[in-house]
Amino acid sequence: MARSARVTDKGGAGLIGFPGDAGVEAALQDWRRWLADEKRASSHTCTAYDTDLLDFLTFLTDHLGQRPRLEDLRSLRQADFRAWLARRTLDGLARSSTARALAALRSFYRWGGRTGRLDNSAIANLRGPKLPRTLPKALTEAEARATVESVGELYAQDWQGLRDTAILLLLYGAGLRIGEALALRAGDAPAMGQATLRVLGKGRKERILPLLPAIPEAIAAYRTACPHALPAEGPLFRSQRGKPLSARQVQLSLQRLRSLLDLPETATPHALRHSFATHLLGAGGDLRSIQELLGHASLSTTQRYTAVDGARLLDIYDRAHPRARG
Repeated sequence: MARSARVTDKGGAGLIGFPGDAGVEAALQDWRRWLADEKRASSHTCTAYDTDLLDFLTFLTDHLGQRPRLEDLRSLRQADFRAWLARRTLDGLARSSTARALAALRSFYRWGGRTGRLDNSAIANLRGPKLPRTLPKALTEAEARATVESVGELYAQDWQGLRDTAILLLLYGAGLRIGEALALRAGDAPAMGQATLRVLGKGRKERILPLLPAIPEAIAAYRTACPHALPAEGPLFRSQRGKPLSARQVQLSLQRLRSLLDLPETATPHALRHSFATHLLGAGGDLRSIQELLGHASLSTTQRYTAVDGARLLDIYDRAHPRARG
């Protein structure tokens, strides 16, 4: 099916367009402004939701035999929504992709209900695809240490190795997301001896993280060796040609490192962040503190780590609980 979209950038977020019905297009634009400006969704989420809503509206064009109007969206039944989900399954789309698309559609309808523009209760009780419960794949402490210490061996130019060492230390030593590390400006970089780092995370939420001394030391070594100018307002981490470093480049470095160190396929930049949390938990850290360090909005997200290091938690229980000591 052909898909049609008009995307423009405004305030860091695109606006979805669905030619054919002025009411639908206006509602989509207002919802997207709300999503970006009030909900503070990331540009990645906004772009993904654009795609999901266009997929749904394109399906409805075939399903209804015409481009949907606002009154059509208000009168859809559960059977119509189920038909869309079934079409995605027949198209071979992953359940995780469909779950996200359904979340986008629910967000649009919830916003429409609150604003009085799109009341429809049929979607509220619609069941989405069941997703397998996946647990974080953490590296062992030895694997994580080897990853950070060996990444420099991938590069002929020392400054690139120093750069990647600093990045991986931010992931494993401070629990940053790869996007958070690469979003750091040169002016944000911690100075030698600095004990904390201010990070802007998901939803533009700010958190302050404690730093191991090795992290500002690694960043200082990279900055000294980097051949490119690093103005305070520009990105801290640069590619070989001086452009902002992409997450894909870091992922490729880890991919090469897996072969060098015989690491599992699960050794990714995100696995280092998982390892940071898992190893803290294994050392007796409490979930609330780890939640704050990771920037998780919900404790339930952090609680996944209890399954990763269950043996360690049982050991702590056996040693600390009064009844366990007999």
